[in-house]
Amino acid sequence: MIKGVMFDFSGTLLRIESVEEWLRATLEETGARLSDAEFEGAVRRLTEYGALPGGPAPQHVPDHLRAAWDERDVSAALHRAAYGGLTEAAGLPDPELVGPLYERHMSPAAWRPYPDAVETLGELRRRGVPVAVVSNVGWDLRPIFRAHGLDELVDTYVLSFELGTQKPDPRMFRAACERLGLPPAEVLMVGDDRTADGAARELGCPVHFVDHLPVTHRPASLTPVLDLLPG
Repeated sequence: MIKGVMFDFSGTLLRIESVEEWLRATLEETGARLSDAEFEGAVRRLTEYGALPGGPAPQHVPDHLRAAWDERDVSAALHRAAYGGLTEAAGLPDPELVGPLYERHMSPAAWRPYPDAVETLGELRRRGVPVAVVSNVGWDLRPIFRAHGLDELVDTYVLSFELGTQKPDPRMFRAACERLGLPPAEVLMVGDDRTADGAARELGCPVHFVDHLPVTHRPASLTPVLDLLPG
């Protein structure tokens, strides 16, 4: 019987803004200007290089960034090196935007909860079911959860850059189960990545997948989790 739930972060509970929104917001925050043609070209190249954390995956990773990319969520330094490097590789008209773009993706304004996230987490809290957020991430996402009213519904966070490893390493899931005080067989893993999140099965955790879609396209993929638990 399931007595606890682990949730992934990006693409599961919350979704990052689009590449176009990301770039436009950064331009507004910095006061930098691009022509319409430069803006459209920058959006296209940033998308191609997968420069937005939580956004579209890179279509290719330059050789000099491959090592950092493969372990990007193991430390804050590697995360910044990987994504900052991809942004630089995209060849922006204004190189001074690289730093502000990276900082922007860590702001609460850049993230939106899925429509049923608060409802689902709130019902789990009402039922007394403990919740862990288990995320491959290179920075502290707790302020994002606080800003969107989700932090009070989460019991513990297992973040890759704090643990020094990343999913699909089973140590991520084992740490969450231990913090929840439950055996893996009683902890459901909910995520969007069939490889990284699906690795929880190696410990004996049941797994439920959702699709990494824009928030407007996924109104109710989390609430079915409640049907898997006792009422």
